[in-house]
Amino acid sequence: IGEDELNFVVQHIIDRLIFLRIAEDRNVERYGNLQDTLKSEDYYQNLLKQFHTADQKYNSGLFDFAKDKISGSIAIDNKIIKSIINDLYYPISPYEFSVISVEILGSAYEQFLGKTISLSKGGRAVIEEKPEVRKAGGVYYTPQYIVEYIVKNTVGKLIDGKAPKDITKIKVVDPACGSGSFLIGAYQYLLQHHKDYYTNNGKPSKGSKANPLTPEGNLTTAEKKRILLNNIYGVDLDANAVEVTKLSLLLKCMEGETEASISSQLKLFHERVLPTLDGNIKDGNSLIDIDFYASEIDFGEEKKIKPFNWKKAFPEVFKQGGFDCVIGNPPYVRQELLGIQKGYFQQKYKVYHGMADLYSYFFEKGIELLNEDGYFGIIVANKWMRANYGEPLRKWLKHQLIKEIVDFGDLPVFKTATTYPAIIIVQPMRNVAKLKDHHIEVTAVKTLEFETLEAYIYENKKSLYWDSLETAGWNLGGEIEQALLKKLLATGVSLEKYVNGNIFRGILTGLNEAFVIDGATKDKIIREDKNSVEIIKPFLAGKDVKRYQFPKSDRYLIFFPKGFTNRKGDNPKNGWKWLVENYPAIANYLKEFEEAGEKRYDKGEYWWELRACDYYKKFEKPKIIIPAIVKSASYTYDENQFYSNDKTSIISTDDKYLLGVISSKVLDFYIKSIAATKQGGFFEYKPMYVSKLPIKVIDNAIQNEKRSYDEVTKLVNQLLELNKDKQKQTLQSKLDQIQNRIDYCEQRINEIVYELYGLTKEEIAIVLAVVGKKYYHPQFTA
Repeated sequence: IGEDELNFVVQHIIDRLIFLRIAEDRNVERYGNLQDTLKSEDYYQNLLKQFHTADQKYNSGLFDFAKDKISGSIAIDNKIIKSIINDLYYPISPYEFSVISVEILGSAYEQFLGKTISLSKGGRAVIEEKPEVRKAGGVYYTPQYIVEYIVKNTVGKLIDGKAPKDITKIKVVDPACGSGSFLIGAYQYLLQHHKDYYTNNGKPSKGSKANPLTPEGNLTTAEKKRILLNNIYGVDLDANAVEVTKLSLLLKCMEGETEASISSQLKLFHERVLPTLDGNIKDGNSLIDIDFYASEIDFGEEKKIKPFNWKKAFPEVFKQGGFDCVIGNPPYVRQELLGIQKGYFQQKYKVYHGMADLYSYFFEKGIELLNEDGYFGIIVANKWMRANYGEPLRKWLKHQLIKEIVDFGDLPVFKTATTYPAIIIVQPMRNVAKLKDHHIEVTAVKTLEFETLEAYIYENKKSLYWDSLETAGWNLGGEIEQALLKKLLATGVSLEKYVNGNIFRGILTGLNEAFVIDGATKDKIIREDKNSVEIIKPFLAGKDVKRYQFPKSDRYLIFFPKGFTNRKGDNPKNGWKWLVENYPAIANYLKEFEEAGEKRYDKGEYWWELRACDYYKKFEKPKIIIPAIVKSASYTYDENQFYSNDKTSIISTDDKYLLGVISSKVLDFYIKSIAATKQGGFFEYKPMYVSKLPIKVIDNAIQNEKRSYDEVTKLVNQLLELNKDKQKQTLQSKLDQIQNRIDYCEQRINEIVYELYGLTKEEIAIVLAVVGKKYYHPQFTA
């Protein structure tokens, strides 16, 4: 059989074994039933007989051999079956399946779904992570408290106070259901609501249409089946995930049942125990419709993409206007893995951006699936709120009714992964004019040490005016903070405009191990050939850049820009021969990197040349250097012709006033409000954010402004010299004295910038609350 069939059959056998083993521990099946298959002859054939018997009893698609034509036509060694079944029982298995919740089971299944079975050339089965899982760093199951919060604030809003007959039409879907955690959460919420309703509105009695409760006060299986089939829907690209979701929902449906209760209900209702979920949970690509077939693709690619038409799949849902709730945790698939799907997204989605990850499109599709009163609630990476690729999404979302945003920053919501998650809850808005006075509830979660997420949000949420969300990037600081940001923006011009666009990224060599050398290697090369001096440049990494410190480094760059060989060598017939003749020491050093150098996609005309770049010469002029990932403003000034790597950027200028202003607390507050966050309290100080800093332009005709400009410039020069002197000192008393002077200069710059931007005491307090309180305004201490 092929790899797809192999994965299918393994999945089904596992699902059936797990289902029946759990049924045993819940006293729905006799304990040890599966072990009976090991008593005679062909163990796998014995197991198939149990599966057929289960099909007659449970009526679940899980055991449907009309659909599964593979399981019954293969052979599996007795040794394998014995090993698997023994592993499911004590003492090898330490688990009591009757108390393992479906949610915990789903967590285990998520890990399974992240892997695939492929066949080696020799026909051996090889288990490996799927490419998208490997790129994302693993599979991360959504914590239960996140599921519960989203379900309560979407499904809960719709059913609150409603009777069961009014809930029948409510349709809940997860368009990327995975192992079914969100659908299980929604189903559980609906079950509890119904149980509470019947308990409060009638005494528990034997099951009936009027009051479907068992004598023990639980919902009957028939009622649980009705709710499941009426209300719960899901789609996933992974066929195995679809089967796991079905299994999870069926196990949830069977919770609380025993062999006696099921027998009683079989007699009462004369039907098998569980529903078939084929009409509710489907396999397909939620984001790509069948119009994808119009494009010219081979059949193999089409099979992977699995185009899916929502209206054809769920006609009864769209007859009533669409789904009422779309919930979930969309997959994190980086844009470079999207392949030929990108062209489709560009044609069909308003939120398209060439660098956008897959989850961006789930926003638009999810809200499109809703009826006009529906709710959309997901947890997703927060990068779209500030990154350039999120601009089309931000613009599109501003035309929807955003109810709530809960931003977790870099908190480890997914335990071992830093995913920067955020919850967003939205309703579709057909009339944008109604948004005029809309306010959004926003919460920046600072800790996971809370009793309940709901209580934490209630105590810490802020109100944010809808119109304060800027398309260029969203800040969730609340209305007071938003007002201050707008004031700063109105006071200055963008840094990009102030420096006429002279902001540049650092150098990407594509092969640092070849082109970046240490001081000892540099000295050796120059000793062998003095001509090498003109090619070797001082080189900085991001970590070498310190606040107001003249940079120093023991790194050097072998610098052959694109076109250098042909230009200097007058288009030599043999470029390498020319290099050996003119720069023999460098050629000798680089030769071992030839193969790796050739493989670079971003090389120059020859493998030893760097990629094309129009601004290399800017590195040899006075400039401000910016490290890319830092906790606070760490800009410095350089006039010693340092080149720097791609973890930095530069502003080509000799304006010391500019360095003082962007290093101030006011503008550090601004960038922290718009920049993407990183784990550990770090921020991205990249050109896309730094370029937006509002710079106060000095009018030399206004004496106070001219005086401020001159004083800031003088203070910056002092800070550069003081930090230079500090690096030379070893005596603690001298170091303390210098630090006091540094503190004073920094404090004075902050005071001048507060005045230039016209900040009040209250506004200064907002700034200090965000960036820290080391330096104080003379009229205000917090």
